[in-house]
Amino acid sequence: MSAPFEGPPTLRIANDLGTREATTNSDRPDIDIGLAGLSRPRKHYHRYYSTRHANDDMLNCTQGVKDFLRGYFHAKSADWSGNEPFRLAEWIAEDLAQMPTYYIMELEKNMAETAASYMPTPEAIADCKWLLEDELTFYAMEFSRTGFQGGLNWYRCRFDLHLSESLYLFSGRTIDVPSIFISGDKDWGVYQRPGALEAMRDRVCTHMEGAYLLPGAGHWVQQEKPKDVTYLIREFLS
Repeated sequence: MSAPFEGPPTLRIANDLGTREATTNSDRPDIDIGLAGLSRPRKHYHRYYSTRHANDDMLNCTQGVKDFLRGYFHAKSADWSGNEPFRLAEWIAEDLAQMPTYYIMELEKNMAETAASYMPTPEAIADCKWLLEDELTFYAMEFSRTGFQGGLNWYRCRFDLHLSESLYLFSGRTIDVPSIFISGDKDWGVYQRPGALEAMRDRVCTHMEGAYLLPGAGHWVQQEKPKDVTYLIREFLS
């Protein structure tokens, strides 16, 4: 759901001496310098989430954890009118910078500050049927208790070759059991890595039975459209 799987990282023979070279999933270069050098300097949210201060930024943010989560949930849902995703041409700074700032962040802002700019109006909060007040309160209580570091460690591991090198064991392997992909048609996550959706559908998952982008849903498709998601999963399993 929501994030296409484009396969394990590639391990290839890099030169005539037989030196092995480990590459990223699609041989994509680091984008940090390019994003920072734009006329409107930016940074990738993956890189921000891998920093040591990201957890503290969100856990001790000015607006409080509950309002941070509310703004973040709203921004990545179909409720925010600015979500009109489209395929990006290349993994270059200029193309990535077309995404909203909750993905390609302002260089000098943290994620709590970013989420604050997407805070829904009281009317939008009252109209939201997929994120109920007691649910949001529970999420805020639990994250306040545990912090965000458990989830953030995934991003930290992405940038440490010593932690991720065991994945190269699976270089060239495919997923051959039946599979489907489900997301929302307002979800930028589908397109944030150019070519990932196509790679998953055409190469990585050899028995993919469908890729569904549900109308009127964003990144939280299982919350925004629970009945439709359940229907697709039941049909797939049957």
